Amino acid sequence: MTEIRVLSDEAQFRTHTAVFRRAMHMPIPNDEQWQVVLPSYEPDRVLAAFDGDEMIGTTQSYGSSLVVPGGAVVPHAAISRVGVRADYTRRGVLTALMREQLETLPDPVATLRASEGRIYGRFGYGLAGRWRSVEIDAKRAVVAGEMVGRVRMIDADTADKLLPELHEAIGLTRPGQIGRWTGWWARERDRKSHAENSVTVVHSGPHGDDGFLTYKVTEEKEFKHRMSIEDMVWANDDAWRDLWIYASRLDLVDQIEADIALDAPVSWLFEDPRVVHTKDVFDEIWLRLVDVERMLQARTYGASEPVVIEVRDRLLPANNGSYRVSPGGAERVDAPADFAIPVDLLGAVYFGDTTFSQLAATKRITGSRFGQADALFAVPQKPLCGTFF
Repeated sequence: MTEIRVLSDEAQFRTHTAVFRRAMHMPIPNDEQWQVVLPSYEPDRVLAAFDGDEMIGTTQSYGSSLVVPGGAVVPHAAISRVGVRADYTRRGVLTALMREQLETLPDPVATLRASEGRIYGRFGYGLAGRWRSVEIDAKRAVVAGEMVGRVRMIDADTADKLLPELHEAIGLTRPGQIGRWTGWWARERDRKSHAENSVTVVHSGPHGDDGFLTYKVTEEKEFKHRMSIEDMVWANDDAWRDLWIYASRLDLVDQIEADIALDAPVSWLFEDPRVVHTKDVFDEIWLRLVDVERMLQARTYGASEPVVIEVRDRLLPANNGSYRVSPGGAERVDAPADFAIPVDLLGAVYFGDTTFSQLAATKRITGSRFGQADALFAVPQKPLCGTFF
């Protein structure tokens, strides 16, 4: 029989890492590497499945924060290190882990990055945000005009201290963005230490530092060079534009690759928009509404007639019920619903990456008044997290 336990000490954490990495076909860290991994563990947020005394499955969460449509910031759990030992798969181990984690989370919402797209819908996670992977022909990328601020290069030690402070000062503005916890920055330092030619530049405007860019340049065949943008954060349009000017004018760079929001106007920066080529659109945010009522009340809504939505949640039955959503907010009601929706698909429409009408067209949901629901949940910006965990 599978037993779920909360882990609290270093020896258990190290076994947890080994089980997870074996499940992901990744190497197990040696003693030196483990000292870098250890700070990323948060006591009381680490769960493991056991068969007797043998650890057979893992998951954990990080305490963070999340921006929702309208700009409110709510407590958030970043879910990571989910894995089941290969000789215990398809025996209900993952279901037991997910159920225990969701029932005990202190946060009203959780997100994760899915290794496979079919796994997490049955646990109530919906595909709520995607990014666009672009490639830019740097040799033909011309931005009219000059920078309005200044960009300076900083060393790794300065970056380790400054970037967490600057990220916190800039704050979270776009729906889908999350706060970065101490352990995240520790792992980021480790990733940068192993990245060849990792470089960080900071942008300064009239009121001081207001953005940064981390990238690396690699040499390809025939002395061609590719810039990979790893992290880009900005407080305003001037900082965003200046950082792109810096990237596109860097000497000895032929191609630039980056992951950006679906609606990011990068093409419009350049005199020839064809220098920006979309290579792929890929899922980023998988959203789980842990407390449906609280999360519906946290965001804002557009102008439309109210709709009543029946929510169905197999793992967290406290969420089951009907909710009236109007321009003034949301509330639980005892009233006939215009349509019913499983909690994973409610997560999918929560940030506005997809719509109720699109789901209805695929027969994933049935009912009426989807147009009004679309108007209520409409957003001015597509979601983007931009923080990998």
